[in-house]
Amino acid sequence: MSTDGLIVVDKSGGMTSHDVVARIRRLARTRRVGHGGTLDPMATGVLVIGVGRATRLLTYVIGADKSYTATIRLGQATVTDDAEGDVIAATPAGTLTDEAIRAALTALTGEIDQVPSAVSAIKIDGQRAYKRVREGESVELPARRVTVSRLDVLAIRRDQPDVVDVDVDVACSTGTYIRAIARDAGLALRVGGHLTALRRTAVGGFTLAEAATLDELERRAPEVVDLPLAAAAGRFFARRDATADEAKVLSHGGPLDPVGLAGPYAVFDPAGELIAIVSERAGRARAEIVLAPA
Repeated sequence: MSTDGLIVVDKSGGMTSHDVVARIRRLARTRRVGHGGTLDPMATGVLVIGVGRATRLLTYVIGADKSYTATIRLGQATVTDDAEGDVIAATPAGTLTDEAIRAALTALTGEIDQVPSAVSAIKIDGQRAYKRVREGESVELPARRVTVSRLDVLAIRRDQPDVVDVDVDVACSTGTYIRAIARDAGLALRVGGHLTALRRTAVGGFTLAEAATLDELERRAPEVVDLPLAAAAGRFFARRDATADEAKVLSHGGPLDPVGLAGPYAVFDPAGELIAIVSERAGRARAEIVLAPA
């Protein structure tokens, strides 16, 4: 089996995304491994891993839309906006109506300007925001325009006094923080809020249905790649088939004639091997990345 390709991992809780990468490096017996979008240690679910030349596809994976299921706790705010941080404020939320809760969440859908959680991986002057917070700094991040295309309330639970737990299903653009949705809903309702559970259910077209746990991957190592390079590109991009002459030109970084495909798209040689990811601009089809073997 080819060692170049993507693996859809069902990450367990308590691990960083880098922990998963380190484990895959050992299983796949290569250092050339990366991930397509960080999941916090508390979070579980879909983490797309690239191996070998497929690591160059991860920039497109990172930019894909995401889906999550999550639980928001209203009545408590934490320093991290999730259950891993200390509670910094508590306001009884038991009197909140279901209608008020739904309205607060509805206001957080569509195109919104969202301030990321201060405890995030965003860099400020070269240093991760979460490191600055842990060192005692007060961090203020600028708002970002994100899109929350779906935010469905699955259940509103009042199992404990003074807090309300809200189970939600979210579909959103890359860069959206589900922790920030919990925080902002709590602020709008004046009781505080944070995330107590988060599970990523999809990244682009990759879903939990095809994800494997690390234990499952361990059992079949070193053959851990689910989607070889060509199949992985076929899942993400429109396809163009090149002639042998076109394949030679493109594999050396040269441009092709345009064919009118909206890019970026994947170009394959006559044998079905992936050559490059291409965009058409200024009347030429030019490679964004060349993936033909050296």
